[in-house]
Amino acid sequence: MASSDLKSAALMDQMKTHFSTDAGKALIKKIGLVYQINIAPKKMGFNEEIYVVDLKKGDVTKGPYEGGKPDATFSFTDADFFKIATGKMNPQIAFMRGKMKVKGSLSAAQKFTPDIFPKPSKM
Repeated sequence: MASSDLKSAALMDQMKTHFSTDAGKALIKKIGLVYQINIAPKKMGFNEEIYVVDLKKGDVTKGPYEGGKPDATFSFTDADFFKIATGKMNPQIAFMRGKMKVKGSLSAAQKFTPDIFPKPSKM
């Protein structure tokens, strides 16, 4: 993927690798949804980098989703996404505090859990 100044960009690269493992393939089979993730360096809505986590194909790409509408779209700041992905922040609490915004299917959004990310020991 293209270079980025975001800490989260490295997580996205690791997630792509994670999907090729047995654990990753099991997630793809279990979830089967497409997520778009908008990550802003400091403030949501400004200078966002967009990633697509495709849990139908098991791929992570940079840029908006081009196969119709994603099942759910999330917006975060880089720091908050990193905390959620590494298990330091609960996604439900992040949502209630306004640290994460969700568009699309809430039932699909609830399946986007920290289990999707490679474990911190591999990072």
